[in-house]
Amino acid sequence: MKKYYFLLLLLAPVSVIAQKKVDLDRFNFKVQFRSLPNIRLDSTYRTYNVAVTATKMMQPFMQDIDPANTVTLEGWRKLPQQGHLNIQVKLEDLLPESVSVKEHSLVTRDRNGAVTGTKTMYYQEVVYTFAATAQIADYKGTHIMDEILADRQYKQVYTSPEFAFKPLAEGYFVLNSLAVTKELYRTCVNKAMHYLSDRITDNFGFAEVTADDFMWVIGSRKHPEYEDDRKAFQLMNEVLFSMNASTSIESAREKLKPVIDYFENIKTTYSTSKKHDRKIRYSSYFNLAVLYYYLDDPEMMMKEANGLILNDFHTAVGTSFQQTATRLKNQFQQTHIYTRHFSIDPTAFKGPNEKTDTVVK
Repeated sequence: MKKYYFLLLLLAPVSVIAQKKVDLDRFNFKVQFRSLPNIRLDSTYRTYNVAVTATKMMQPFMQDIDPANTVTLEGWRKLPQQGHLNIQVKLEDLLPESVSVKEHSLVTRDRNGAVTGTKTMYYQEVVYTFAATAQIADYKGTHIMDEILADRQYKQVYTSPEFAFKPLAEGYFVLNSLAVTKELYRTCVNKAMHYLSDRITDNFGFAEVTADDFMWVIGSRKHPEYEDDRKAFQLMNEVLFSMNASTSIESAREKLKPVIDYFENIKTTYSTSKKHDRKIRYSSYFNLAVLYYYLDDPEMMMKEANGLILNDFHTAVGTSFQQTATRLKNQFQQTHIYTRHFSIDPTAFKGPNEKTDTVVK
């Protein structure tokens, strides 16, 4: 499961400037949904296989690792071979580019802070590079995409242990080159496979996402809406917390109707152009927009975003909400999937050369 910590709006202010008679506090909550793929493929494609090749020089370091086994495309079934997607990974050599000895001084002091001595320590720095690529095609041989997993333009640095004598530092890498190279290679390969898993899941997968987000709650205890506002948020938090990526949200919509009605009523109850009313309406527009986003309703989110702009209080937030609603709508249309809450059983999917194909949306 992926876990993301993000705010729905990058432009949302950290705090709202307090106006007379009403303060707004942040109300944090968690909610789960399923990500949708960025690239649309044939809807029957739901299995994949991964093959990894390494150079002859790096073969000895492959004995204790199994990089193909660590690659994961979430929401798909992994096969040993002959999947709908064929992912071919090529690992290149780990190459040292330069070796140098560095030094630094350690200063010792007495309890009064006076310097009582210095000691020079030496260590070796090895600049090295690594490269890896992935080619993705379907089982018919149609090329889908190439992915650079590691690039030699990215220079990495290994730092040896420190020594009191310079000759020990000078000879460290030569004497320990096999052990050091093995560990560096393992780390580079693991990073490349992790990056590949992220990329293919973003492009083709259906990951379970847990988001941390926030809304605005009335923080002024003497405000007449304080208690009702808290009750609405308590109910909303309970419903959102109960939502998960694998179950329908239709029941959640019904349970949240009193919350939506409450925020809608706020807009009409506080309808003047005074700052107090515009500020409290801002919280209602904001909260409804966020709520509709997690209820997979970009049309209603856009309506609230437009209301935010017309309300003339932190209008930049409304513009950002418009962009978010448009992205969600476009994603639904691109994938032909109009919810981010549905179950997936990868074990039910069949490869192209197996008896049947199973499609779950």
